[in-house]
Amino acid sequence: MTSNIFNEHMLEVFLFETTELMEQLEEQLLHIEQSKYMTKDGIDEIFRIMHTTKGSSAMMQLEEISVLTHRFEDLFFYIRENNLLSTDIDEITELGFIMIDFIRNEIAKLEDNKQADGDSGNLKDRINILLNKLKTPAAVHDNTEKVSEETSRPEVTVNDTDIIQVRTDEVEEKKGKYYEAKVFFDPDCGMLNIRAYTVIRNITDYCNDITHIPEGLMDSEDASKIIAKDGFVIRFSTDHEYKEIEKLLKESLFVSDIKLASITNQKEIENHTEEKEEESADFALTNDNQNGITQKKSIISVNIEKMDKLMDLVGEIVITESMVINNPDLKGLQLDNFYKSAAQLKKLNNELQDVVMSIRMIPIAATFHKMHRIVRDMNKKLDKNVELYIYGEETEVDKSIIDSLGDPLIHLVRNSMDHGIEDTETRKKLHKPEKGKVILDAQNNGSEITISIRDDGKGLDRHVIYEKAKLHGLVSKAEEEMSDKEVFALIFLAGFSTNTDVTEFSGRGVGLDVVRKTIEKLGGNISVDSIKGEGTTINMRIPLTLAIIDGMKVSVGKTIFTIPITSIKESMKVKKEDIVKDTTGREMVMIRGKAYPVIRLHNHFELESEINDLTEGILIMVESEDSAFCVFADTIIGEQQVVVKPIPAYIGKCQNGNSGIAGCAILDDANISIIIDVTGLHSQIIK
Repeated sequence: MTSNIFNEHMLEVFLFETTELMEQLEEQLLHIEQSKYMTKDGIDEIFRIMHTTKGSSAMMQLEEISVLTHRFEDLFFYIRENNLLSTDIDEITELGFIMIDFIRNEIAKLEDNKQADGDSGNLKDRINILLNKLKTPAAVHDNTEKVSEETSRPEVTVNDTDIIQVRTDEVEEKKGKYYEAKVFFDPDCGMLNIRAYTVIRNITDYCNDITHIPEGLMDSEDASKIIAKDGFVIRFSTDHEYKEIEKLLKESLFVSDIKLASITNQKEIENHTEEKEEESADFALTNDNQNGITQKKSIISVNIEKMDKLMDLVGEIVITESMVINNPDLKGLQLDNFYKSAAQLKKLNNELQDVVMSIRMIPIAATFHKMHRIVRDMNKKLDKNVELYIYGEETEVDKSIIDSLGDPLIHLVRNSMDHGIEDTETRKKLHKPEKGKVILDAQNNGSEITISIRDDGKGLDRHVIYEKAKLHGLVSKAEEEMSDKEVFALIFLAGFSTNTDVTEFSGRGVGLDVVRKTIEKLGGNISVDSIKGEGTTINMRIPLTLAIIDGMKVSVGKTIFTIPITSIKESMKVKKEDIVKDTTGREMVMIRGKAYPVIRLHNHFELESEINDLTEGILIMVESEDSAFCVFADTIIGEQQVVVKPIPAYIGKCQNGNSGIAGCAILDDANISIIIDVTGLHSQIIK
């Protein structure tokens, strides 16, 4: 697949950048398909994406991807040159989406350390057929035959010593004009020698007699240093125009500046370079005079594993700081200077934690925009007319949570499309707008994010859901004893489905239970609201981060538990007359005229405690899935910021998903505290 000169880091960068490029291409194609028209800027962007992907995949010796993107590049080159901005839009975008899926599939293989062995022959043939179809009317109109780019471009091969050879035995060599280009890259992009190699690979189809400084891009350890200091110098001949070559060079990724000069003699080159540098200096000086200083933002890509390691280290610092400040050996000592320094250390640690957390926070926009493709594909397959609306896409969430949200969102959007939105004819009969709506909305609520998926479809039928759940033995209560929210929550039980027919998207009784488990694993909860005939809203409440939380420590016997502050509504002492039982004998407590279930932590976790009377201990009211209940503990110790540590795997296997344990934390005295999973405890109540 790749030769020895391509190390693991190069492959990692290729996979990351190609994934990003495919997302950009998908957005462009979706916009074209919706508008039924291609803008010149859009075509240029697609051409740039294809050109970059072609070069980088050829560099990685992934010939199938390289040749396929070359074919698609040819297609858009012809569209751009002949101004065919509204021709065969549906077919062009369909081929583009198929190509994206093929490339993503190949990337997935590489990420799994498998061979990228896909065959794109059929897709390449379809692109060629479409290209010939586009050329036919033009040929008739112009009474001339346009030559395919494939036959006019010289064939290129790249060997392992970084020498690019242009074969001229089958095509007449065209010297044209000679140029020198000095290319500068963003200094923070890394691997400058590989960036330079990609530039060379990208221009070989258009240029001849290519030489460059430094020469040994892949063999020399100093190549990147030279490029960072002096730029990457390329000399070549070409019959293409100056502006076309300049644009071609700028299409390469991470290029920050280009100085392109026509070569006549060495003195002219030197004079031209000096003039360009003077112009750049004058421009910078002008900006400094007007704005004080020219500011430039740089972006660097960092492996998420390094970020996880940094987050772990910050967590350990938080734990160690707490252990030092609260060391029992310090009790009773007059240490004013120590505590003053400790307060400053705590302030700096909090700032460090905030910075690391902000680095990990990324907008949810990319995950949301992927849903456009899901809606588009399902519109075609289900013959529906649905439009996706997105709000709050700028909301930022921890990278680890973003990575886990993709599959749940896909399930929920598909569910809205398949179960919720009616077909066009049905909507006409119901006097609804022919075009249905699916709305994705994200809102930041302090320490958590709320994501809503709404549709204006037929809504949920309470009675049908209850009867289906009863048929499968998933419910034991009478229907009239259950609230709408409790009935609607049944759709998240494993094996539940109201579809009688198995389709590509539903009817197998899987999907929504996976969504619920995923959200609960993230420390969140999910709930449903629906009005029959008007639509359904699914709300997910998820913490912004999983690493460090503010918690309330409570004691139960000799065990310390930590309850997330975000789940706590209030704490209280109760009187004997406030304690009641429901018809099933379940313990309840009356608070302001409303009964709330009680879970005794010592009973649930089978612990020994000297406090068993509800009037002697403390009740903490917590909230889960918009439902409140009370947990009973011995005493409240106090609030503390804790680092969430995962529970060992062997304990996780014994949980059955409902133990009420979300993780553990190391306390000031180096003891372990169990972090309560409020959603898990709530599931015990609704059983």
